[in-house]
Amino acid sequence: MAKQQIGLVGLAVMGENLALNFESRGYSVAVFNRTTSKVTRFIQNRCQGRDVVGCTSPEELCASLQTPRKIVLMVKAGEAVDAMIEQFRPHLDRGDLLIDGGNSHFRDTERRLRDLADDGLLYIGTGVSGGEEGALRGPCIMPGGSKKAYQLVKGVLEKAAAHVDGPCCTYIGDRGAGHFVKMVHNGIEYGIMQSIAEVYHILGAFARMTPDEISQTFANWNRGEFGGYLTEITVECLARTDEETGKPLVDVILDQAGQKGTGKWTSQAAMDVGVATPTIDMAVEARILSAFKGEREAASHILKGPRVYRPANRTQFINRCRDALYCAVVCAYAQGLALLREADREYGYGLQLPEIARIWKGGCIIRSKLLDPIAEAYRADPALTNLLVAPHFAKNVNRRVRALRQVVSEAVAAGIPVLALSSALGYIDAYRTARLPQNLTQAQRDYFGAHTYRRVDKEGAFHTQWTA
Repeated sequence: MAKQQIGLVGLAVMGENLALNFESRGYSVAVFNRTTSKVTRFIQNRCQGRDVVGCTSPEELCASLQTPRKIVLMVKAGEAVDAMIEQFRPHLDRGDLLIDGGNSHFRDTERRLRDLADDGLLYIGTGVSGGEEGALRGPCIMPGGSKKAYQLVKGVLEKAAAHVDGPCCTYIGDRGAGHFVKMVHNGIEYGIMQSIAEVYHILGAFARMTPDEISQTFANWNRGEFGGYLTEITVECLARTDEETGKPLVDVILDQAGQKGTGKWTSQAAMDVGVATPTIDMAVEARILSAFKGEREAASHILKGPRVYRPANRTQFINRCRDALYCAVVCAYAQGLALLREADREYGYGLQLPEIARIWKGGCIIRSKLLDPIAEAYRADPALTNLLVAPHFAKNVNRRVRALRQVVSEAVAAGIPVLALSSALGYIDAYRTARLPQNLTQAQRDYFGAHTYRRVDKEGAFHTQWTA
């Protein structure tokens, strides 16, 4: 009996859709799930007439596959991945390949890669972005590990990926590079989403716009130069009416945002390598603050804020909000890419930023029209220090930062929280300031801890005896 070409473990919706994606590209698939009733339902309900076979154990799945075996794990990050690896390990042979397609931490991926290499097993940490629909029709795929391992699945991954100027899949780099890049992708996603949410809040509070009106405004913006998937779905989210109440659906959704950890990991990784990512950081903080719903409701009756006044010119105000959002979105990309650049120096992954920007153009959550000029900026200058100083973006940010400054000032004066927008403005202002006040910080550190300081007029480390 002919054996299947690729295996997939984990039949939540992402796993099911990815298995069907593989099969639709001409690959025979074997599937397994820890709860075997899911396997039966999947085969019966979605695989009729398809070259997909269901398996009831790791041993059966391994026996059903061509060698060297190629098995994609679509299970929850963390201990579940380690547990699944240990279930499969006894049934694998040297040269077989495991592919972790979940949101694993890059350090876990590197540990697993080293551990499995002791038995001659190959391992790839693969970022997959695009949600349920992307998994079925074509996600962005970010595989990292050894090039030898990638060559075994290059064909199936590139065929399964979205296609924009080529497949939205490329070899990302060594060891945990794939999951590192996916983590940063998600951090950028946090920053963009929070910036959009704040602009939605501002338009509603200042301009007294309904969700449907804001939806139409975002639809207009989405046709412009920074339109993308997140603005596109914002249009749909704001336009949807709740069937039960007849109200805008967003008005009946509880204002507590969930998170699975990748945004926090991005902030932690940035601190580890010494890169500033304030817009991403504040997006994480905003989700954390949103979780304290009861405390916020109680505080709203105690802590008083200023009145919110209507703008004198509504059209001009809306245009300022558009330009402010442009600057914030660019800052989210700039911070994420700066982190990738520095992490590549620190960890030696071999990242190619123009190629990463290219594959993000299709399938993934942060795909947008901005990725064309982003990719071009890094192609034109591979040593580019920061996206903000690339000619295209410097020109546009310089033209629009006044709008960001005005919107942030107006929101702050009205007591509207703008954690992401204000952090983007602070990032731009700090990055363009030739001399920051951290000279005083260094003096303070030397005063209380004798940490020394450097001088602007000569080389060396210096210490002052501050007290008599």
